[in-house]
Amino acid sequence: MGKKRSSAVNDVFGWIRKQSMKVKIFLAATSLLFSLVALKLSVKDHNHFFIASEVVHVAGIVVLVYKLTTKKTCSGLSLKSQELTAMFLAVRLVCSFMLEGDIHTLLDFATLIFTAWLIFMIRYKLKSTYIKELDNFPIYYVAVPSAILAVLIHPYSSHIYISQVFWAFCVYLEAVSVLPQLRMMQNAKMIEPFTAHYVFALGVARFFTCAHWIIQVYETGGRYLFLVGAGYFWFPMAIIAEIVQTFILADFCYYYVKSFMQGQLIIRMPV
Repeated sequence: MGKKRSSAVNDVFGWIRKQSMKVKIFLAATSLLFSLVALKLSVKDHNHFFIASEVVHVAGIVVLVYKLTTKKTCSGLSLKSQELTAMFLAVRLVCSFMLEGDIHTLLDFATLIFTAWLIFMIRYKLKSTYIKELDNFPIYYVAVPSAILAVLIHPYSSHIYISQVFWAFCVYLEAVSVLPQLRMMQNAKMIEPFTAHYVFALGVARFFTCAHWIIQVYETGGRYLFLVGAGYFWFPMAIIAEIVQTFILADFCYYYVKSFMQGQLIIRMPV
């Protein structure tokens, strides 16, 4: 039974591989649209989208933990991306404790612990396998603009000013925190499976979060987008940040799925 199912899946992937690029793009867009419709009809509490996103992120981190503990190498991993991740998670945890603790706080705490462990292993235990020359994306290229943007555009609420700025900083920094990892993979040209699984998990996590905002905009008749006209830029900027991160990861996810369909364990990025 399992072999028949596997054979049917291979037949479908084989058929897709033979199609033109336009057909593949159409199939991908249709699949995303049906996924959004299915999520809208099946998920009543939109908060679950964020929970799903955070759970998938934790799963991606666990894949890296497994790699480092079993393979004893951090080759292909960007230390700078992990440091940016730890940065926005730490700030977001501070905000959570200042505002209210919930399941998101617990998931962020677990992710931060795993991320801190990864940073420790890359910096000290597995330092000899870290390819510093390929991890050459300057952190301040994304951290400084995120901080400036957070001061200028942030949510307005009854909470203290610093928590509003911190929260905006988390959103903006998270949107671009994967850039050093993508730069490193582009420099290496080839990505081994565990790192690829991790980055793909980030892409799936972003899809859930982006789905939340798309459905929210749809159900409110675009009210969030019209807030700009009233001088309130936070919601539109948050949506833009999610869209930016989704598009940043979309290119990699395309090559990940393409390699998976072709049965390749190693992903090759274009020059």
